[in-house]
Amino acid sequence: MTVLKLTEEHVPKVTRVLCEAFYDYPVMRYVIGGGQDDYERRLNTLVHFFVMARVLRNEELLGTMDGKDLAATALVSYPGRGKAPPELMALRDKVWDELGPESRSRYEAFGAACAPFEVEVPHIHLNMIGVSRAAQGSGFGRELIDHVHLMSREDTSSQGVTLTTEDPANVPLYEHFGYEVVGHARLSPKFETWGFFRPD
Repeated sequence: MTVLKLTEEHVPKVTRVLCEAFYDYPVMRYVIGGGQDDYERRLNTLVHFFVMARVLRNEELLGTMDGKDLAATALVSYPGRGKAPPELMALRDKVWDELGPESRSRYEAFGAACAPFEVEVPHIHLNMIGVSRAAQGSGFGRELIDHVHLMSREDTSSQGVTLTTEDPANVPLYEHFGYEVVGHARLSPKFETWGFFRPD
């Protein structure tokens, strides 16, 4: 497997894979809300925003291919390195106009809950990692995670990798990969989040 650095032209494919992977993910259901007849459209809007945030900040879209199809993808950011450009702020406002104030409020509550997880040393952040349904179980996700760890080791401005998960089943998985829990918060009876850090 080869990990590729993707570009803006790959945004539709990256968005599609992440929408597949995160369709029933707790944070998406929490932010978007339950019961909407147009959940898929709203999910696509939110995930597309997350993908474009990396593009507009000149951060990383990574991917592995299965033939001609994108099998898995990851979004990587560099906390504290530069301000968000005006184009990103305009896109953010457009997204929240579409999704509505309740979704925005829940997203901001989620962000506030995760804020204490921030580590003090310079690091990179694995925002999202997802594998298409057709490629799940084939090792593509592990390849991407290993590549992100390598990125951090080769980056003189980074001392490790952070990430969050909202799936309890992922907690022992990330601990197996060398991550340490640095925080935990519960936002509702059915929704909680964990912050992790893996030092280089």
